[in-house]
Amino acid sequence: MKQKTIAVVAYITLIGWIISYLEFKKSKEKSALANYHLGQSLGIIITAILLSILSSIILTMIPSLGFVFYLILLIPFILMLLGMVTANNGLEKPVPLIGRLFERKFNFSN
Repeated sequence: MKQKTIAVVAYITLIGWIISYLEFKKSKEKSALANYHLGQSLGIIITAILLSILSSIILTMIPSLGFVFYLILLIPFILMLLGMVTANNGLEKPVPLIGRLFERKFNFSN
């Protein structure tokens, strides 16, 4: 699998991230692009899980906020789409809102 493809597939849910990670680990040449986007997509996945837990806790207390939290839970999906476009263009650019938080936090090339 090409490194650019690994970077794009990393944004396709947790299963896509696992497939990309395994392909990245077994590849002989470890590109900085794939490493960067593996980290960005893992950050989005972690954020999505935390948002889901937080929203379920708040919605049990205040069910009338359901529509607002359903809109908030769309944010990780939009970020994944933006990450896919950036990876497909071959850029190492952080995703909006949370990308800087996870930039250079994960290193998968070891």
